[in-house]
Amino acid sequence: MSKAKNPAGGKDNFTRNLVIAVVVGVVLIMLVPTLLSKQTDTSAAIPASVSAEDGYGIVFNKELTDVPFIEIYEDLQCPACARFEGIAGNYIEELITTKKAKVAFHTLSFLGGESQIAANAAACSADEGKFLQLHKTLFANQPSENSGAWTSSYFSTLGLGLGISSPEYDKCVADNKYMGWVKNVADEGATRNINSTPTIFINGKEIDRETAYSSLAGFMLAIEKA
Repeated sequence: MSKAKNPAGGKDNFTRNLVIAVVVGVVLIMLVPTLLSKQTDTSAAIPASVSAEDGYGIVFNKELTDVPFIEIYEDLQCPACARFEGIAGNYIEELITTKKAKVAFHTLSFLGGESQIAANAAACSADEGKFLQLHKTLFANQPSENSGAWTSSYFSTLGLGLGISSPEYDKCVADNKYMGWVKNVADEGATRNINSTPTIFINGKEIDRETAYSSLAGFMLAIEKA
């Protein structure tokens, strides 16, 4: 004998299941940042210029507090990042050298293995005080993505061309000393929902992609408005 369905009981079950689903969803949303933060390797070697408090970025003028804080998320293989560097790179360097801005570079590795190799080499160059020079040179001579051009030997040779002669730099590049840091940068970018490069924040607010990325005047105006 089949049992008759209980409409009221079915409604109660539906309501209860809905409430459970909502509660579980809220808990998962609350846990996501925690789970992502647990991925960070706090024991990873980091360059002296890196600030964990500033998202593991390579930071210039970290001591300044009364100037605009520019955060640049980029992939060194990213063609759009190279275009932005061509537009605003010299101006950003000027802001750094004249101490008119605090700037953090976050070298992400969206585009694969050679992005990781380049990010590690960039960190090694930061230890030698040559990050900005290497950064500019890479974007000015950017090869096709993962073409095999960016190897440890390439970055050793590039270092010599930039005036880096210390064996510590070559060892840093060859040993991938900062690969743990490279992963930390990627994890921190994920917590901020960075899904494209370049992505730029000024004083914690993302600038307008329609106006501030494509012209120096637009970028300068974004800084003025911050």
